[in-house]
Amino acid sequence: MIDFAAARRMMVDGQIRTSDVTDHGLITAMLELPREQFLPAAQAPIAYFDRDIPVDAGRCLLKPMVLAKLIQAAELKPGEQVLDVACGTGYSSAVLARLGVTVVALEDDPDRARRCGEALARVRAGPVTVACGALERGWPALAPYDVILLNGALEVEPQHLFAQLKEDGRLLGVFGTGPVGRAMIYRRERGEVGGGRALFDAAAPALAAFAAEPAFVF
Repeated sequence: MIDFAAARRMMVDGQIRTSDVTDHGLITAMLELPREQFLPAAQAPIAYFDRDIPVDAGRCLLKPMVLAKLIQAAELKPGEQVLDVACGTGYSSAVLARLGVTVVALEDDPDRARRCGEALARVRAGPVTVACGALERGWPALAPYDVILLNGALEVEPQHLFAQLKEDGRLLGVFGTGPVGRAMIYRRERGEVGGGRALFDAAAPALAAFAAEPAFVF
């Protein structure tokens, strides 16, 4: 029998705290939330491994350190509204909701969105609305957002998502696919979104919705 509570403590102490994550609320959320309940039963034993965990053909649970550092860099304030893009099984949305924000959890597959909603209900995640639609289009029905978080790597800048940011809104994700990418933050200021600021080196599974168009070859 796996002691999941002990595994959570080891994840936080060995992966999160050692990566300069100091936000007390975030650390508490990751200590309390049962990450194993956001995975199929067969994958529960690897829930706290230091790696991305694929859950189906299109999604994964981001490596705990990468997710934690992205969320910390967002500098969330209580009452803000967050769009969690490619939320997968809902773990990232549950972590966000524990930080006093309202979350829109966006997925593009109805079955995946349903499973996400079921997982969030099991852990009583709080103020999370599950939405189903094209990831690259965001969820304009509840825009604008204070923060947009992308759970995966992008090859192109998400222009439709930039348009759904509030003034001083922040968008965070990993840009660049392959073994070397870079976690970035973009901020909307004076009605415009600038070129972004690098946060740390990171790798994440690619999100097909944000892939670059194939180059034309003669």
